[in-house]
Amino acid sequence: MASYKVEQLPSPLSVLGEGPHWDVERQSLYYNDIYGGSIHRYDYAENKTYNATIDGFPVISFIIPVKGNDRHFIIGTDRKVTLVDWDGRSEKATFVRTVGEVEPTMEDNRFNDAKVDSKGRFYGGTMRLEAKGDIFEMRLGTFYRYDAKQGKFVTLKEKIGVSNGLCWNEAGNLFYYIDSCDLDVKEYQVDANGDISGERVVIDFRVNGERPPFVPDGMTIDANGSLYVATFGGSTVYKVNSKTGKVELEIKLPCEQVTSAAFGGPNLDILYVTTAAKEFKSPQPAPAGALFAVTGLGVKGTPMYPVDLS
Repeated sequence: MASYKVEQLPSPLSVLGEGPHWDVERQSLYYNDIYGGSIHRYDYAENKTYNATIDGFPVISFIIPVKGNDRHFIIGTDRKVTLVDWDGRSEKATFVRTVGEVEPTMEDNRFNDAKVDSKGRFYGGTMRLEAKGDIFEMRLGTFYRYDAKQGKFVTLKEKIGVSNGLCWNEAGNLFYYIDSCDLDVKEYQVDANGDISGERVVIDFRVNGERPPFVPDGMTIDANGSLYVATFGGSTVYKVNSKTGKVELEIKLPCEQVTSAAFGGPNLDILYVTTAAKEFKSPQPAPAGALFAVTGLGVKGTPMYPVDLS
């Protein structure tokens, strides 16, 4: 069994750290603090995190680089995908334009996790705002992909509780998805258009039908096809065999609210993990909210991609 090491990186303690995205060209990890309303860039060479806010956007659900412009990023703001300009160092980023919007009348919803496939296509989903009640009460979210050529969102899945972790295998023909309220990870086949079908449950985190003390949150994948599932309330990233559903490793973090993970570093063999400092009940003690690096896992991740808006 791989012996791993967990290291806290120099970074602010996020209210709700999320959305880690490793940019190979810049050797940097981009991530966001949803309710801190900030975007971040951890620079691997400098071992330093740069932080920025965008006037008028107090809630930021994700950050993804844009193909062809190294100052442009898309962020999730309410139910919109918003284009911003940032040099990766300044304390302010600026609004450029709204790329698109979903659910214009559903003011209690917001975008949550989002990612881009190897063809540059955006995928993301919505959820009801946490402040509006128990996440398990309502299924008002929808999961989408964005068709940049037609400038429209395509609905892939409805009646979502909390649209969360998502990733593809290296070949791009299998897609893995978490609705936190389902307490499981599902696998889908992906067709040439990017649409999904053939649902299969990879792992169900319920124990004898009972809800576990956590919910599955963000997720990534390694080059062997193993999944890494962050657990909000579980202090753990579970390494899961995507074929058998067997838990192969439990990666323990020094805080409860583990939100997401992404492979990065020069060799794509460092697992970066985001966490949250504040639930809606009470703040968590430090190092909750920190960014962590997990080394010694003996595996490599798969590259992450910028979004193609052309």
